[in-house]
Amino acid sequence: MAWLKYKADSIFNGQKWLDPEMVLVTDDTGKILDFIPAAAAGEEVRRYQGILCPGFINAHCHLELSHLKGRLPEGQGLPAFLQQVMQTRETAPAEVVEAMRESLDRMYAEGISAVGDICNTAASLSLKREGPMRWVNFIEVLNASDAKAPERLQHFRTLRDRYLELPGCDGQPPTASLAAHAPYSTSPLSFHLINQETAGRITSLHNQESAAEDELYRSGKGAFLPFFQHLGYANSPMPVTGSSSLQSVLPYFDQGQRLLLVHNTYTSPEDLVFAAAHAARSGLDVVYCLCPNANLYIEGRLPPVADLLACGAHIVLGTDSLASNHELSIAAEMRTLLQHFPRLGWETVLRWGTSEGAAALGLHDSLGSLRKGTRPGLVWLDEKLQAKRLH
Repeated sequence: MAWLKYKADSIFNGQKWLDPEMVLVTDDTGKILDFIPAAAAGEEVRRYQGILCPGFINAHCHLELSHLKGRLPEGQGLPAFLQQVMQTRETAPAEVVEAMRESLDRMYAEGISAVGDICNTAASLSLKREGPMRWVNFIEVLNASDAKAPERLQHFRTLRDRYLELPGCDGQPPTASLAAHAPYSTSPLSFHLINQETAGRITSLHNQESAAEDELYRSGKGAFLPFFQHLGYANSPMPVTGSSSLQSVLPYFDQGQRLLLVHNTYTSPEDLVFAAAHAARSGLDVVYCLCPNANLYIEGRLPPVADLLACGAHIVLGTDSLASNHELSIAAEMRTLLQHFPRLGWETVLRWGTSEGAAALGLHDSLGSLRKGTRPGLVWLDEKLQAKRLH
């Protein structure tokens, strides 16, 4: 077994920067063996300009949409974007699989070690049987009709069970759970059934990606009405509550779930206070997943980072899909956040993209941190802050 020794300008262990004179030692499988002073490291130390850190965690992705790269225009707003996804999604299965394979290979090469992946079909099953990537599969329920809720839930339960048959990775069992798509696409009974199905589990929800979501719940009107008409509804099938979409739907969850709220582009300080209070009452663990490049692609807007920090939110990072992003790169999401919010600093965004993401997906025992005895992956952010996998 070979020992490999790494030194860089900076080493981030998932929580903090290490002493710059420390050397990271691994075996040739990537297992972390030790941290030793450079003075005691001897010869054959591999030296890097830039940052070394654990493998990244992509907490929100739609691998199934990889074949839509470059096919949907930017800046059209969420309701129009969704209609275009539905109109262009159908593609030859071989093309879909090949696009997913290319995305998977690129994500891994750029340092992503685990993915929280949204699944609408079984299309990605064959790829997930291969390779070293860890997957947390969210089987996404789309159903706006209470009348169809039991039938639709059974369909998605069956799909979830197929994902639970996948082989585990590093001795860990596969993870798959049901997840509501969004407030504008999930009926009240569907939310109720999903709540029961996900008790004590990790689940997710697209949240306030558009101002039209809040308008829908406050008045039953707005930019989502053409979307519903496209689906065959004369009016919105969602209840009018007079409140924001988050305040309207979060109370459906009360079974001790860890809930990843994804995007949060239009989440207000009042919503954050409401969410914290509901979480405390119901034993809910709320995590806010940011996908800034997708938000800019669709809505031309970024999430309220300062408000999230002010309320002490648990924040993680995702990429969304190649229908709404130019690449599936956590490093690119970090660069965008620092371009717009430079006071965050690299330590914060690296923590969101490594240890915080691993904790959110329940993978913190093996991923997200450089700890002895683990194989979290090792990533080099070079002097141009481009990510390259070393292990």
